[in-house]
Amino acid sequence: MEMCNCSLVTHPAPDFVAQAVMGDGTITEDFKLSDYRGKYVILFFYPMDFTFVCPSELIAFNKDLPEFKKRDTEVVSVSVDSVYTHLAWKNTEPRAGGVGNLQYPMVSDITKNISRSFGLLLNDAVALRGLFLIDRDGIVRHSVINDLPLGRSTAEALRMVDALQFFEKNGEVCPANWHQGESGMKASAEGVAEYLSKNA
Repeated sequence: MEMCNCSLVTHPAPDFVAQAVMGDGTITEDFKLSDYRGKYVILFFYPMDFTFVCPSELIAFNKDLPEFKKRDTEVVSVSVDSVYTHLAWKNTEPRAGGVGNLQYPMVSDITKNISRSFGLLLNDAVALRGLFLIDRDGIVRHSVINDLPLGRSTAEALRMVDALQFFEKNGEVCPANWHQGESGMKASAEGVAEYLSKNA
């Protein structure tokens, strides 16, 4: 089994060029991650089309896509399937086990090189459930990796986008369980004491 104990957080996201099914159902031959520079990106990997936990995740990200868009954040999914399998799954209604008309790109990692470059390839077969928040400069600022049975939270992904944007705007750090609209913390001993005196 291939193992990667490294973290991409604070490093540039590995760039890639691949086929993808776009939100409008067209197939592009040269989807490029770096074309999204200047925007935030939630890049998430899932094991395989026409499986079990995966459709619930893809549909959840599609449902919350307007919230990500409000935050100038693009959502991109990746699996080891071909674009033709992606398209077939997209053209299958959820009640029949499909994902329906997803409005974000579905990248084909049929060579498995993208999953490998992000440290997610399991048994040289499928990607673990990795999610990466990439900032406007292409730097990975947050990641989470789940084992195959464990679905992810779109609410937590949105919270991380909010936290990053709050930090960038205000220069204050975000304490545990922080949510948009709450106080941040000055990154100093005094700031910690001030925050904890009000919130501990």
